[in-house]
Amino acid sequence: MPAEKSFHMTPDEFRRHGHAVVDWIADYHSRVESFPVLSQVKPGQIRASLPASPPAQGEPFETLLKDVEKLILPGVTHWQSPNFFAYFPCNASGPGILGDLLSSGLGVQGMLWSTSPACTELETHVLDWLVPMLGLPEKFLSSGTGGGVIQDTASSAALCALLAARERATNYTSNQKGCDGRIVAYASTQTHSSLQKAAMIAGIGVENLRLIEVDKNFAMRPDALARQIEADKRAGLVPCFVCATVGTTSSNAMDPIAEIARVGREHNLWLHVDAAMSGTAALCPEFRHLQNGSELADSYTFNPHKWMFTNFDCNCFWVADRKALIQTLSILPEYLRNQATESGAVIDYRDWHIQLGRRFRSLKLWFVIRHYGVEGLQHHIRRHVQLAQTFAHWVREDENFELAAPVALNLVCFRHKGGDAANQTIMDRLNRSGDLFLTHTKLNGNLTLRLCMGQTNTEARHVERAWKRICEEAERLTAAA
Repeated sequence: MPAEKSFHMTPDEFRRHGHAVVDWIADYHSRVESFPVLSQVKPGQIRASLPASPPAQGEPFETLLKDVEKLILPGVTHWQSPNFFAYFPCNASGPGILGDLLSSGLGVQGMLWSTSPACTELETHVLDWLVPMLGLPEKFLSSGTGGGVIQDTASSAALCALLAARERATNYTSNQKGCDGRIVAYASTQTHSSLQKAAMIAGIGVENLRLIEVDKNFAMRPDALARQIEADKRAGLVPCFVCATVGTTSSNAMDPIAEIARVGREHNLWLHVDAAMSGTAALCPEFRHLQNGSELADSYTFNPHKWMFTNFDCNCFWVADRKALIQTLSILPEYLRNQATESGAVIDYRDWHIQLGRRFRSLKLWFVIRHYGVEGLQHHIRRHVQLAQTFAHWVREDENFELAAPVALNLVCFRHKGGDAANQTIMDRLNRSGDLFLTHTKLNGNLTLRLCMGQTNTEARHVERAWKRICEEAERLTAAA
């Protein structure tokens, strides 16, 4: 009888096609500057180029890779371009990509220690490495009462922190009975929007998330926080949580953590520190003062997938008291019971976040840290900060532009003095050109351009060209007036 067709890719085929994919990725990174940074396709264009129905028979792998080039690449916004200055970076690196490939190849599901001990223990170890690397307090180490876990994003970390705060404030009854509308939480008007979504999901409600006013540098005002907490308590409400941000999304503002912590402790609030992008800067001792007060935090988070060359997704989240987090999120159905869990001698990370299943994310983070070393990571962070400071200097010296916020690290918020319409036009023209990609925010009601330094391969020549193109569009605007 003829052998039954398996339809699977054989190991030899995988090896051959794998080499082709790695070659394609390497070639892509070598030519990424040749593409328009912001995808130029129109809505629906990519779908219109795809077949209406799936293939009845399998297709050659070579055809798949050709279609990536022909059909998919035009619809890609090139986050790995050194001319990408939008949002915050989501940068990748060779060791991170290869670590992720290895994770996919192993294909483990690390929900329990027993389902892959290495997945759990490497993660615990790497998160412990990062505590002294970032100058964080020892209470976040797994050797004490705390510990760290890899979440997908800072949004999930914020939700877990808020849930733990809610349970602690209700003596762990709201999981059973639900919220009664009295729980309130606090963030600034500049805090990331993920806190509003977290309030929705946690059953606290957006109206019970108090957005505290900020000072002239867009940092939370502790005095305003104190007044709001006191007013809420007088109204019979139960304050439970406050988020302090190290580097807000709009302007990279630095909240005064120690002062916020002092207010929070008077009222037994859970203090969560969100250092999603700027936390990476703490790899360099000279920038650690920006997170002074983190030793008072109940939880802390940052994203290696933003500025630490670890490809998306990879968020590091620490708690000072892991029991509070585990008691909030742990459910143990019979089908997950096992001897290792029952012994209490292992960590089951399924109890540390929302989802049950989890990928082997620590491999790529381990690869990045070991490839670059602390020295290499510090080198690139310092280089990006210096490039941003140089760009800020050019803005200060130009009579047509002005800075819109302090430049603490690698984000420059600036605007043309011609007003909102002028800034919108400059940004739109630059983004349509494909030469670079900028995004905007609103500060003090004014449309403001944001240029964020942090893409893995951005060099001085890319920043010089960006400034030249910005000035060219500004001159073009003036000439047309």
